[in-house]
Amino acid sequence: MMQSPTVLPLDVTTLRALHRDLIRIRMIEERVAALYAQQEMRCPVHLSIGQEAVAVGVCASLRRSDRVMSGHRSHGHYLAKGGSLNAMLAEMYGRVTGCTSGKGGSMHLLDLDAGFFGAVPIVGSTIPIAVGAAWGGRLRGEDRVVVTFFGDAAAEEGVFHESLNFAQLKRLPVVFVCENNLYSVYSPLSVRQPEGTRLFNVAAGHGVESACGDGNDVVEVYTMARAAVERARRGDGPTFLEFSTYRWLEHCGPLYDNDLGYRSPAEFEAWKRKCPVERFESLLTQAGVITTEERARMREDIDREIDEALAFARSSPFPDSSQMATFTYAE
Repeated sequence: MMQSPTVLPLDVTTLRALHRDLIRIRMIEERVAALYAQQEMRCPVHLSIGQEAVAVGVCASLRRSDRVMSGHRSHGHYLAKGGSLNAMLAEMYGRVTGCTSGKGGSMHLLDLDAGFFGAVPIVGSTIPIAVGAAWGGRLRGEDRVVVTFFGDAAAEEGVFHESLNFAQLKRLPVVFVCENNLYSVYSPLSVRQPEGTRLFNVAAGHGVESACGDGNDVVEVYTMARAAVERARRGDGPTFLEFSTYRWLEHCGPLYDNDLGYRSPAEFEAWKRKCPVERFESLLTQAGVITTEERARMREDIDREIDEALAFARSSPFPDSSQMATFTYAE
């Protein structure tokens, strides 16, 4: 059997699991994009097509009891951590069976059983919450690692620096994962950060163990994340991981937006050739880890799962008006 050096460090079971999670997230978001125009999902959606490898590689290194937090582009993180697809789609359809009872929508996903402790759309807002969760776990003597996902723009918020400082000071079991996709809505790095800025170097300035990697290579992401998670679990403190990646679709919505002119067609095509799904699938096929027939069966199985989850969402009731203020105020 021909094998690529890139896949040698990982066993076949892990490789297959990473592959399936990549395909599953891509297919689910492609279906969401296709259905969005039907006007049944009225919440804003921020899709992570093109960025799946970061979510999959990081979450594969975690235990179910570990905790994850995310921002507005959270579908991939939620699904990779084991969040319920039924509950996610029901939430996007505004149904009471959704993961936040149909009142939060795409940007407020939650699955405590899976260790997904929430997504909040305010930029950078879940970074201090994740640090607080890690601090609380430390005080309770829990064996848990906390991961917080955020984009490059979150590193421009003051709370980012405060959180890194506190996490390092207390040597907390938290992993900061920055998905650097080059843009904050339509603004490139050049108008937001001084020339030559590397975010992992900024994090290192706080004394935090830091590294950067290829966010479209799921094996590299998994390898780096696993080391960071093991380090945190040993009590050696936080790690900052910066992964370069790229979103294919518009900032918010199901469409392509290359016609707006804030990024060039050449840039988009160059990143699309680095597709994390096709790249990994090609590697596994060449290495004999997966066959064409197995790939087809996997997609059929995932299609059925999505169909069933959509049927569940559409058949679920809307929240009753009496529940409008539920969870708004503490009792």
